Amino acid sequence: MPLVLTEEQEMLRDSARGFLDEKAPVAALRKLRDSNDETGFSRSLWKEMAEQGWAGILVEEEFGGADFGFVGAGVLAEEMGRTLTASPFLSTSILAATALKKFASKAQKEEHLPAIAAGDLVMALAVDEKAKHGPAKTALKAEKSGNGFKLSGEKTFVADGHVADKLIVAARSAGAPGEQQGLTLFLVDAKAKGVSAERTIMVDSRGAARMKFDAVDVTGDDVIGEVDGGYEALEAVLSAGRAGLAAELSGSAQQAFELTTAYLKDRKQFGRAIGTFQALQHRAAHLYSELELVKSVVLKALQDLDNNFGMAAVTCSLAKAKAGDVAKLASQEAVQMFGGVGMTDEYDIGLYMKRIRVAQEMFGDHAFHADRIARMRGY
Repeated sequence: MPLVLTEEQEMLRDSARGFLDEKAPVAALRKLRDSNDETGFSRSLWKEMAEQGWAGILVEEEFGGADFGFVGAGVLAEEMGRTLTASPFLSTSILAATALKKFASKAQKEEHLPAIAAGDLVMALAVDEKAKHGPAKTALKAEKSGNGFKLSGEKTFVADGHVADKLIVAARSAGAPGEQQGLTLFLVDAKAKGVSAERTIMVDSRGAARMKFDAVDVTGDDVIGEVDGGYEALEAVLSAGRAGLAAELSGSAQQAFELTTAYLKDRKQFGRAIGTFQALQHRAAHLYSELELVKSVVLKALQDLDNNFGMAAVTCSLAKAKAGDVAKLASQEAVQMFGGVGMTDEYDIGLYMKRIRVAQEMFGDHAFHADRIARMRGY
């Protein structure tokens, strides 16, 4: 399949860019940060996004969504990366929508997908429990209790967990931490008895949460997919999230590059624009070629999710690893070429570096995905 956007996807990109430039510039993130906003994003802006079909970009039309596919979702994520837009798009419209669309029961879909598409429901995926990403290391217990389960344990780095209405929780119903078998996905009311969230304000000014589950009651109706067989579903959902994050990283890296090249043309030393210095030209040319590679692999991962969802794991891992590395390079080169002023709050480039470093770690860094791909290939 050609690695180019269709005409409809290009129209979505152009529309999203215009909307975000007007409604969600970097100044909007600064305002949220400086006011110490408890939510971490603008609910009114999120509602406007929902009215345009963004919240339900992956949701089927029968549930009120746009059903525009993963490439469409990636287009939006990339444009949000350009302006550092804070929203529950990743947690709700990509991760939760994918989990419900692909693995939930009919009743679960009917209850939650229309609310997601309308922008009325914020959801969060609770997976990691340690400093580094490792889904198979899940230790949070799901112990049998009557006709249901009791969840006990902790999760960390739960994006939008502090404001979520519903949670998708990965819990161990059998086996031991490190084993793939024995995981189950549960839908949990964020206000249920025994659930508590402590907001963590991250370096990128976004909101996440440390979450505790103290004998939280769930029933069989709350299970997404199969009991003890949730690992494959979890990895599939994470693949979608990794591709979405890769698209966002690509957008942030592209914008960091554009800011840098504009500065190189404007900043003068010794009576000349510093962009005329050959050493800086070489560095900019190298970064440009890397960004083009990232755009291709990200689009390929998104296309694979649309065309062969169950077989997209490798390209999604590749996209996440490559996008993370190149976005990190883009932000570091930007700060180097801006000079010391690059890390002052007066310039936006430092904000890009901070968001890139957080997104790079989320759902696995380069080392995690290199190891994952090697294992999938039999090494």
